[in-house]
Formats: sequence, C-alpha cells, structure tokens
Amino acid sequence: MNKNYYAVLMAGGVGSRFWPISTSENPKQFHDMLGTGDTLIQKTFKRLNKFVPQENILILTNERYNDLVLEQLPLVKQEQVVLEPAMRNTAPCILYAALKIQKQNPDAVMIVAPSDHWIEDEAAFASDVKACFDKCEKEDVLCTLGIKPTFPNTGFGYIEFEKGNAEGLKKVNQFREKPDYETAKEFLAQGNFLWNAGIFMWSVKTIVAAFKNYQPSQYALFEKGMSVYNTPTEQEFINENYPKAENISIDYAILEQSKSIYVKPATFDWNDLGTWGSLYDKLDKDSDNNAVVNSQVLSQDASGNMIRSPKGKVVVVDGLNDYIIVDKEDVLLIYPKSKEQDIKQVLTKVKDKFGKQYT
Repeated sequence: MNKNYYAVLMAGGVGSRFWPISTSENPKQFHDMLGTGDTLIQKTFKRLNKFVPQENILILTNERYNDLVLEQLPLVKQEQVVLEPAMRNTAPCILYAALKIQKQNPDAVMIVAPSDHWIEDEAAFASDVKACFDKCEKEDVLCTLGIKPTFPNTGFGYIEFEKGNAEGLKKVNQFREKPDYETAKEFLAQGNFLWNAGIFMWSVKTIVAAFKNYQPSQYALFEKGMSVYNTPTEQEFINENYPKAENISIDYAILEQSKSIYVKPATFDWNDLGTWGSLYDKLDKDSDNNAVVNSQVLSQDASGNMIRSPKGKVVVVDGLNDYIIVDKEDVLLIYPKSKEQDIKQVLTKVKDKFGKQYT
C-alpha cells in the first residue's frame, strides 16, 4: 500500500433530513442506514482502507462525536481523530488536516471525502481516485470526481468542464451553484456538466500553496500552529485559534478561484444519501414496491413507502402510498415523500414544541 496516500473523512455533519434516526447527538454517518450491518462511516473507512493505509486515514469531526468515531472505527487511534471545536464549514478543517499531514509527510497526496455517501463499485472508485492521485503527484493541480447527471437535479452544485478534452481527466471551467430546474435542464443538454460530489484529491503541497495564495489570513492563522501539530499541545492551540477561522466552504475559498482544477467523471454508481427519498431509491423493494429496513411489514393497498423501525418490529400499513414511515423509540414520523425537503423545518418545530432531546 502506498505510504504517501492519505485520506480525510468528513464526519462532522448532522444530516437533519434523516430525522428522526439522525439527530444532533447521533448523526446519520454513525447509523446503518442501508441495513447492511455496517454504519455509513464504517463502509466509507473500509472503502478507503483498500488503498490508503489505516494509519493515514484522518477523521474530521465535531468534538461531541469523538467517542462515536472511536467506538465504530476500532482501527483508528485518537490522534487520527481531528476535532473541530467550532463549526466553520469545510475550508478551515481541510487546511488544518492538510498542514498536519504535510508536517508528517511532505510528499503526501490526500483525498477528502464525505463519510456518508453510498458507492457500490468500490474497485472503480479506487481506480478513479488513483488516476487523480497520479496527476496530483506529477503536477500542481487540484482534482475532483464528478458524477454523470441522470436527471436535472437542483439539489447539487455542478462542475462545468472544457469540451473536447480527451478521455480521463478534464479541465474544469467553473463550479456552478445549485441551479433552478430550467438551468439544470440546460446543463444536461450541453453535456459538459457533472454533479459535484464533494470528493477532492490533491497533494498537500498544492493545497497548502493554494490557501497561502487565495486565503492568506486563514493560512496565517493555522500556519502559526505548525510547531505543535501532531504533538500533545496541538488541541490547546486549536481550541484557542480554530474559532477565529472564517466560516467558508472549500468551494468558495479555493476551488472557485483556482485556475488548475481537473475533474474525473466517476466510473462508479453514486448516491449522496441526503434524504429518505434517496435512500428509498437505493434499497431493494418488496413486492409492493416498499423499501424496508429492519421491519417486518404487512401491507395492504400501500406502495412506494420508505419504512424503517427497530429490528424485527412488525409494521402494518394500509392505504398509504409514497410515505416515509420511521419509528424510533420516542419519535414516530409519518410524512409524505414529496415533502421530504421540509423535514428540516419539522425538526425545528418539534424542538420548539417538545424540546431538543428529540432532535
């Protein structure tokens, strides 16, 4: 296994659209959402560990999830868990992780990947990442994996690449914000747009130089800690300085400004598992076209439902179509799939009316 390969797993999000299973105390990445026996973070770790040495995988997460990470990933040591003392979006934590890795191994190339995505063909994933790593080792470029769009999705950002490139990696023209439906249809018609999956690869040398160039104050803030990174006094420095970092995404901070970004169209099937509906799409269905996790279901005139309960619980459904039915100890959600984007607002109402212990 290549000792210069590193991975940074992003595991700090709350996944509020998967409420009531995903809560601020125990978010979706720590749940077995697919009923496979592995939680999403365990699946992602195993996928990366096929080509990245286990000691080179860092887990970026919020302080409150430290114990969950160590419990679910027994191969990971405490020093591999990079704890954010404050929520500051993706740019500061990526810079912080890159500086830690650079101090350990100046020749490192790294992948930054979300911990909660679904990828079926893991060999194709590894091959795509290695193709990007090869380019990053030879040139000062930033690379990303793009997903071929299957419909005009308005929930993703898009990557526009230069037409006429040879097969393989394509030069990125620009990153585009989440579009409205008409714009998304135009993107698909043009044929040189991919979904932005938030999976990035670069050498530590290149990404650190990009921060120095495009985000000098952010770089200066974290560079001050170089002498303490990977030592017992690192956390003290981070606790004091991390909250001072600007709240900004890696897309705005670096990617939208950089002139040398390449995208590899993914050769694997991908789903961001962002909502109950996207989970429904990925799961096998029963004879009534219901997707079932853990439950024993008796259904009558009920189809297209996403049904989840504690293991083995009997769920009887009659006359409901295209609903999300999720039963958890102290919360039962019965909600139309067509309104799944509103679950975030429901969460706020539940919190206001019944208290935050349910959210």
